[in-house]
Amino acid sequence: MSDHNPSFGAFRQRLNKRILEHDNQVIKRFFALDAQCYREGVLDLKTKGMLGLVASLVLRCDDCVHHHLTQCHELGVSREEMFEIFQVGLVVGGSIVIPHLRRAVDFLDRIEQHNQPVTSPD
Repeated sequence: MSDHNPSFGAFRQRLNKRILEHDNQVIKRFFALDAQCYREGVLDLKTKGMLGLVASLVLRCDDCVHHHLTQCHELGVSREEMFEIFQVGLVVGGSIVIPHLRRAVDFLDRIEQHNQPVTSPD
């Protein structure tokens, strides 16, 4: 999974739109709930992004790790903060998280090297 598809963001956006075109109330409500959850509230966006990244690591979802890591970077989360996020995910999730941690560090390295968002694996 070290190769990255540069069109992940576009793919995600395009497919989300296609999914929401269907008249499925449950799916639409879930997507709306997700969007509502990640809005500014008592917790700021940076904190919510960090929580999302920890959960994504623990749940072992590389697409979600990529999404939340990119969000965190855009919200100004430092490399040092990222590694504290990674440590929480690793401690909560255990050694099974290590492969996803490797990919997260690869994502982070690419973001920092190119100063642009990287994309998820194909």
